[in-house]
Amino acid sequence: MRFSKLFAPTTKEAPKDALLPSHIFLIRGGFISQTGSGLYNFLPLGKIVLDKIKDIIKDEMDKAGAQEISMGVVNPSELWRQSGRYEVYGKELLRIKDRKDNEFVLGPTHEEVVTDIVRNRVNSYKQLPLHLYQITTKFRDEARPRFGLLRGREFIMKDGYSFHSSIDDLKREFDLMEKTYTQIFTRLGLNFRAVAADSGAIGGSGSKEFMVLSKNGEDDILVCDKCEYAANTEAAKREKKRTDIVPPKADFSKFHTPILASIENICKFFRIDSFYTVKAVIRKAIYKENKSEIVVFFVRGCDALQQIKAQNAAKALELIEVSEEEIESAGLIAGFCGPVGLENVKFFIDNELREEKNLICGANERDYHYVGVSMFNFKNERYADLVEVEDGDLCPCCGGRLSLTKGIEVGHIFQLGQKYSSVMNAVFLDQNGKSQPFFMGCYGIGVSRLMAVMIEANHDDKGCIWNKQSAPYILDIIISNVKNEAQVKFATELYDKLKSEKRDVILDDRNERFGFKMNDFELIGFPYALIVGRDLDEDKVELVSRNSNTKEFIEIDKLNEKLREVF
Repeated sequence: MRFSKLFAPTTKEAPKDALLPSHIFLIRGGFISQTGSGLYNFLPLGKIVLDKIKDIIKDEMDKAGAQEISMGVVNPSELWRQSGRYEVYGKELLRIKDRKDNEFVLGPTHEEVVTDIVRNRVNSYKQLPLHLYQITTKFRDEARPRFGLLRGREFIMKDGYSFHSSIDDLKREFDLMEKTYTQIFTRLGLNFRAVAADSGAIGGSGSKEFMVLSKNGEDDILVCDKCEYAANTEAAKREKKRTDIVPPKADFSKFHTPILASIENICKFFRIDSFYTVKAVIRKAIYKENKSEIVVFFVRGCDALQQIKAQNAAKALELIEVSEEEIESAGLIAGFCGPVGLENVKFFIDNELREEKNLICGANERDYHYVGVSMFNFKNERYADLVEVEDGDLCPCCGGRLSLTKGIEVGHIFQLGQKYSSVMNAVFLDQNGKSQPFFMGCYGIGVSRLMAVMIEANHDDKGCIWNKQSAPYILDIIISNVKNEAQVKFATELYDKLKSEKRDVILDDRNERFGFKMNDFELIGFPYALIVGRDLDEDKVELVSRNSNTKEFIEIDKLNEKLREVF
């Protein structure tokens, strides 16, 4: 490609709403253009990068035995009603009607559609396993689209779906996809971790996210400094917290604690550590069909409640703040709520409090607390993993130290089990001739998001820094002075030669100042620039590495050898 023919509208100014480097440089570098809130077009340079990312994904998916298909963006709402997600997915699901008043949705994901494709077409265990995938446009009506391609409403995604005759075979495929994704992100040159995750709106179990480590990441993840354990905060576990602080010793009794409604004040009053207190967190749980109820969660006074863990324990769609009036109407007393003797309210206790002794908690009576509490007499269903794992906690696998870092999600894999197939009557005949629902897996990669992630992972204050795997062009041949016939002739002949060898090369033949061309080279982020300038008179050209910012002069008779290294 000649730069003089390339549509790459670079700019000096960043968009007013652009906060992250990827958003700024992809717009300024002419990779994408914005048409609306969370809506972007891919210009020629962006399309080339996008296709390179797609090619790596497709290559590895095909090697793993998956088969590519293409499903429509517009889905009949009836399929979503069959799965039960039409009502519960939330406002991110864009619902539309055609001229005949038929209801449709713009697909944010395709579990329902692919299940419909397979049911009645795959009838026997002999046709399994089957893995179908696509790379296509999705739409989620994000409430606050921001950060460019990292959180848009319309985006490109690779989503794959597998069908199996047993849970063991599903787990085999899940492990295969973990290896496949690891290979994909390794080939893309990313620093990533596979982390345990919550399954969210997709459902199922055995969920893992692939996180690229980045200071601008939206997700908090915990990683062990000794082993491979990693998890986002929604799913992170830890070795049970312990302390060397001597516990308060007292027989079970009720103490008058006037106005002491906070953990801090209780600790000062009794001169104890918060490790030996029980904190109540009161929330309103929202369920299907707008049903709701008050739920209380109990954790140690030194811990924080993890919202998603609590939501999963309550099997709620959402947990929201609750007013003082609602707390009182539920028969609760804020600041003095405890699990002992609590009635007529749903409540859960963190697993780490099971069978603990010498605790202090609210007595469910204003201005009173219980001391000497033992957690022995609660049913198993009351207990759940509720705490927010924090930096410095210990790894549940090896006891190493967990560190909190930032990450950007680029992939997510799920073991769906029979969640969709059972409710959509997608069944097959097993080896015994018995009809049963398929065991399913689901595997996603944010393809367009990867473009932004790669810039977040590698940029400087001048612009993008692409690696060879994803760069729109690997070498930018820059003619320093287009009025110099020798420079033009040499650069053009070299360009034609490299093109004939099918190399990713671009020729900057524009009638612009040299500094302008170098600014575009640095902004767009090609891995190398070959400058054909005044040194040509001495049979030399200059090679610039964008990543290392190093420069070296290459003698013409050694140029071919050097370019073989470059490519």
